[in-house]
Amino acid sequence: MAAAGDQEQVVSLPGKVCLVTGASSGIGAGTALVFARLGARLALNGRNEENLKETARRCEEFCDQKPLLVPGDLTDETVLRGMVEQTVAHFGQLDVLVNSGGILIMEGIEETTLQDYDRAMNVNVRSLLLLTQLAVPHLIKTKGNIVNVSSVAGLRSFPGAVVYCMSKAAVDQLTRCAALDLASKQVRVNAVCPGVIITEIHRRAGLDEAQYTQFLQDSQRTHPLGRPGTVEEVARTIAFLASDAASFITGVTMPIDGGLHATCPR
Repeated sequence: MAAAGDQEQVVSLPGKVCLVTGASSGIGAGTALVFARLGARLALNGRNEENLKETARRCEEFCDQKPLLVPGDLTDETVLRGMVEQTVAHFGQLDVLVNSGGILIMEGIEETTLQDYDRAMNVNVRSLLLLTQLAVPHLIKTKGNIVNVSSVAGLRSFPGAVVYCMSKAAVDQLTRCAALDLASKQVRVNAVCPGVIITEIHRRAGLDEAQYTQFLQDSQRTHPLGRPGTVEEVARTIAFLASDAASFITGVTMPIDGGLHATCPR
């Protein structure tokens, strides 16, 4: 038996080349930091270049190799192709793709426009599909894996967010179908489905400070564990799924929601 303090580190990513989208804020930025602490080599994407540079600066405290920045809009196919090409050219391989970039549109069926639908699907689904397709040849070589950031809104239905819920349900199906398609090639595909996590996404979707404060208070009631979650809690789960500790896990859509997915409809 190993002595205390000598135990194997269950979750680690030493030397793994990990491409993380949405890394300029929220879950993507938090995931980049956790990956850096676990020894990963990072390629980081985000739209806000200043925030992306700040994420990279924080990661550098833990990284032996400076993160590669591949900024740009996920709806731009040229950006997506360049993202994968630059990562492989820089590091020589790709081991993990984390699809964390996404948007929240908080509108019900009566208010939602086709422009809202197109925007949600283009950012939350279409970009994931193409980026996955671009990454797969490289992931096959390394027997790597993909972790998609979905939502409890893909597992459960909520009022006032119709196209967001639709897009995240599509992400869940993409995850499962891709997992089956790639299993014979030893490429794993999984997703995390967060509940309410404390980030800026709800403010960006239109909530003012009073509404957001009330929303977080309501989360204490709607989440059985009695609180919203943190970015760190989601990022640690993503790291687990991306690591060899999850080597026999593929096709899962894992809730990180304080039990929200298990509750009865409101």
